[in-house]
This record gives sequence, C-alpha cells and structure tokens, in this order.
Amino acid sequence: MSDSEGEGPQRDKQLKIVILGDGSSGKTSLATRYSQDQFGKQYQQTVGLDFFLKRIVIKEDMHVTLQVWDIGGQTLGGKMLENYIYGAKGILLVYDITNYNSFENVEDWYTKVKEVYKDQEHCPHIALIANKMDLEHMRAVKAEKHQRMVDNHGFSSHFVSARTGDTVDLCFLRIAAEILGITLNKSELERTARVVKAEVVNYNSDPLPRPPSNQARSSMCSVM
Repeated sequence: MSDSEGEGPQRDKQLKIVILGDGSSGKTSLATRYSQDQFGKQYQQTVGLDFFLKRIVIKEDMHVTLQVWDIGGQTLGGKMLENYIYGAKGILLVYDITNYNSFENVEDWYTKVKEVYKDQEHCPHIALIANKMDLEHMRAVKAEKHQRMVDNHGFSSHFVSARTGDTVDLCFLRIAAEILGITLNKSELERTARVVKAEVVNYNSDPLPRPPSNQARSSMCSVM
C-alpha cells in the first residue's frame, strides 16, 4: 500500500519530511521543538542526520505520522545527501534571519534537491522556513527578499521561532496538509497556532522507511 492510500475508516498517512540548511540555522532546534516541545540552549552540530517521529491528527480522522529528517549542515557536498533527500514528500529549507549567508545558501541546498528530483512531476513540496523570529531586532534578511525567493521558486512560506515555539506546530501542520491536498479552515489554523494534540512515537514500532544506514538507534539517532 502506498503512503497516499487510506486504511479503513480511520485514514493513516506517512510522510517523510527532510530539513535542510546551513549549520546553526536552527534545523535541529526546529525538529526538537516540534517533536518533543523542547529547546536546547547549547548548539550541537548534527553530524550526518538525526531523525524524529511525530503522529498528528488532521481533520479529526486523518492520522499522519511525520518522519522528520534533520540533515547536518556539513553534508551539502557529501555523498549521502542524495540518499537522505530521496523519497521525501516535503523539504524544509531553513535559514537564520540574523545570518544573511544562511539565506543565500538556501539556493545551494535547493540545487541539490533539484538534482535528486529532475522529474518535476514527483518533486516534493518545498517550504522556505525563516527561523529565529524571536530575534527580529537582529534581522539581516528582509521580508521582501524572503518573499522574492518564495515567488521565484514557488515555495510555501513560513516564519517560526524554534526557541519560543512560535508557529512551529502550525508550520508543520500546514505543510502536511498541503502535501496531502487538505484544506484547513480558519478555526483549525487558529487552534493549531495555540496547541497541537500529537503523540511522539518510537519508529521501531512503525512501518516507516529506515535511514540508509544500519546504525539507527532509538527514536532519535545520528548517522555518521
């Protein structure tokens, strides 16, 4: 059964979501905030990849398991990057609004995605994520530049703060809904902006594709 098919009256979906961007742009903080509602104050570089699982409910009867792959920033030129990206239903291109270079380098990450998905028909949903909105007073990337990139490439647009959690749940919900072709009404969006009822799950009990390595461990792992 494909991940686009339902099972019985309670529809179950599985989506692979890959987070790309420069080191220190906040990718791991974003994934951790979303999956565990936690924020680590000390920066730790992701080597290879970390991955997280979270199960959410959309429209009351749509159960969706998101497998979130956090790709280390140093893997841009690595041989494994294409394997990590392959099979993704959604790609999150994350940059730090206080670091202009991280915004410019989004183009390089997008180029890698296009190399993997030469067939536009099967290209995943791609979202541009402006992180660290809690540091608005230190912004180095103007909103106009963000919007120009969105318009030029047809990305969806999201502004979040992994530190405070502001709109993080809403960001992932909107992306999952758009991938699945589900329209959320205003009340659903407003409700999610406050609280998303979700369950963190252990991937060992879920029939999801494993990372391309035999080194997987627990519900969050690093692949070297």
